[in-house]
Amino acid sequence: MSPATAVGKRRRAPRGQGDRLREEILGAAERLLVETGDEEAVSIRAMADAVGVTPPSIYLHFVDKNELMFAVCERQFARLDRVLEEAAAGSDDPLESLRLRGRAYVRFGLENPEHYRILFMGNPGSDPKGFDAERVRTMASFDHLVDAVVRCIDAGVIPRQDPVFVALGLWAVVHGITSLLISKPDLPWPDVETFADHLCGVQVTGLQGSPDG
Repeated sequence: MSPATAVGKRRRAPRGQGDRLREEILGAAERLLVETGDEEAVSIRAMADAVGVTPPSIYLHFVDKNELMFAVCERQFARLDRVLEEAAAGSDDPLESLRLRGRAYVRFGLENPEHYRILFMGNPGSDPKGFDAERVRTMASFDHLVDAVVRCIDAGVIPRQDPVFVALGLWAVVHGITSLLISKPDLPWPDVETFADHLCGVQVTGLQGSPDG
């Protein structure tokens, strides 16, 4: 039986129960993803069994597994914004605050490698419908990063320039560090915290020069 056929025959859940089931599915998928550390090992049947429903019930809430996995990661990356803001609050110096934000980003990615891989290391075009660049940008706390750059500019610690351009450069650096550490863990990396702090520090210090270098 196809998902579409199953959905067509299924009775509508009482008000409120559908949202609750969706949350239970997301919770089960999250647990399985953390336990296995591998998106491929998390099947629709395994998620259905964990929740106590039939596989077609999953398709009442998610078009396919890909959409479900992105929804799981979106919930997890809602935490990223809080983590980065808390880290940035550790210093009143706007430049040091940027550095702390970058270190926290790398740490968060390494603590959630499969989530990070799904959201930011997948093949082009693999995002489900609705997960456009704007939505991913928001999940990555990019708007708050732009705000942090603006504060540096307003404080006069970096030259006045396009804050989005600067923020993209900062994101590119921390993403590069994070993705390499996730995809190539067997390389002879130095201490991760020291390495991330050094590269974030070099990038932030470089911002104090002129926009033209």
